[in-house]
Amino acid sequence: MKPGERILGVEGGGTKTAWVLVETLTGADVPGCEFRVIDQGKLPPSNFRLTTSERLRLILAELPKQIDVAGVFLAGCATEEDRRLLEQMCLEVWPNAKIVTGSDRDSGLAAALDHGDGIVVNAGSGSSVTGRRGDRIERAGGWGHILGDAGGGYFLSIQALRLILREHDLHQSEMQFTAKILHALSLNNFDELVRWVQTADKMDIAMLAPVVFEAATEGDARMMEIIEEGARVLCEYTEAVASRLHLLAPKVVLMGGLFYRDSLYTHTFRRRLKKNLPDARVATAARAPELGAAWLATEAGDHAAFHPKPSQSEIDILAAALTEQRNPRSENLEKMSAQELVEVFVEEEKLVQDALRNATAALVGAIQIVTGSLRNGGRLFYVGAGSSGRIGVLDASEIPPTFGAPPDLVQGVIAGGVTALYRSAEGAEDEESAGALALDERRIKGRDVVIGITASGRTPFVLGALARAKSLGAKTILLACNPDCSHRHVAGPTDSPQGRSYSDLDLLITLAVGPELLTGSTRLKAGTATKVALNIISTGAMIALGKVRGNLMIDLHATSTKLRDRAVRVLAELAQCDYESARNLLEANDWDLRAALEKL
Repeated sequence: MKPGERILGVEGGGTKTAWVLVETLTGADVPGCEFRVIDQGKLPPSNFRLTTSERLRLILAELPKQIDVAGVFLAGCATEEDRRLLEQMCLEVWPNAKIVTGSDRDSGLAAALDHGDGIVVNAGSGSSVTGRRGDRIERAGGWGHILGDAGGGYFLSIQALRLILREHDLHQSEMQFTAKILHALSLNNFDELVRWVQTADKMDIAMLAPVVFEAATEGDARMMEIIEEGARVLCEYTEAVASRLHLLAPKVVLMGGLFYRDSLYTHTFRRRLKKNLPDARVATAARAPELGAAWLATEAGDHAAFHPKPSQSEIDILAAALTEQRNPRSENLEKMSAQELVEVFVEEEKLVQDALRNATAALVGAIQIVTGSLRNGGRLFYVGAGSSGRIGVLDASEIPPTFGAPPDLVQGVIAGGVTALYRSAEGAEDEESAGALALDERRIKGRDVVIGITASGRTPFVLGALARAKSLGAKTILLACNPDCSHRHVAGPTDSPQGRSYSDLDLLITLAVGPELLTGSTRLKAGTATKVALNIISTGAMIALGKVRGNLMIDLHATSTKLRDRAVRVLAELAQCDYESARNLLEANDWDLRAALEKL
């Protein structure tokens, strides 16, 4: 960073959004030493998961505008997609600034440990434990208030509220602590408290933590038990992180409102930790996490570091992809009438049929590979990103009701997970390691088969998944809409620079549908061709496995009125009996169509 640059550090959580505006100075590379604080302040809470996008934008808009760099680190900003979305929001406020985004865990680690090793225990409205040794990071807790955040303000408060309800249910009495809660919330009676709890959000409940500490300080043994339990869990997480990092005498830094505000919690935690980690060096953080956010922004350097520029060869390959070319028949798309638009769309669909016809041999091969794997006890996985991933998930989801197959027999894997099914998560496709990890999570075996779906033939998430599947001995198929992809390489299992040739795949299916009417929008012809191809492969495999009689489904799940009616008609057709007789037979067999047929 250049001397005199203005850096904004922002750390947001469930209690507040703290910010600091600093100016860089020459000197040591330690937070607080290389900065001169110009201004600082606090704004309302900004948990990335719990605060709406509209609310986040309003909060960001209140921050200083004249800056060169912004480091914005929010609770709940955990994934690459989260960071990308947060970066986009920040660029709306600071279009000319370099933006660095991340989780409050990151800024807390920077503020507490600088470049050093140790463990940071953060207890605010939520909680988390993060440790570092060299380049290795280990984490525990921090899963949010529904799944965890044990030892945070929400945890302590909800335990206290549950205790109140339990005492009422068991003894029809109100604890002395109940009066403190009613007073803090300006409520009049127990019923009002129950109604308040039923509609309160995480932050409303977490803000009752000071009442819990006050009661414990005044001698309430039950509240002290809750505090002891919170400290015990945080110590347990700290010990686990220390063990995984092999830190025998770790530096343990305490951060967050519960430790800053209530010395009782600090003493309780320190006392418990010393039992199992007697050599731990426990201290409260001397620097605020927003300074850590500013420091991380300077450490990150160029904004481009977060979006590495592809090499010229990669740029050339992408630009040459058929799916990225302009379609000469739609160059005046915005000037077309509705009639002309429909006609050109319909005319283009002929190319889908041509592409599928030209891929006949490959589709036959795919059916044979998939059938062989499934017969051998394997599973079929579709792996894709964006539109390709959604198409794969769609086809996979239709197999159980159509063919009576178990849900895990055919699975769709999409970059970005379930959120990407209904909200764009295109940035999730850029990591090969994420694709490999997604298959590791599903415990791929040698008898499984993985079909990677990528219109361009280059999506890193898909190629990483295929490479990992191949390394584990699974059958691998790539379905692409770019004829030139056969000349490219897919990364090998060791992620070597030279990679692995597409010839290492068991099968390559190319659907050359040509340029899209809307340039690059592969949800159009490429999406249609992909959907039909997957229909062919999965249906062909299910037929080969005996799931069909003639052109009738004999393993369908009769789980609705429509499907029960279909099952009756199928049985009546195959058994050459009337509708009522078929229905009676199905009812006698618990609507198991195959079982009814076998009895005939």
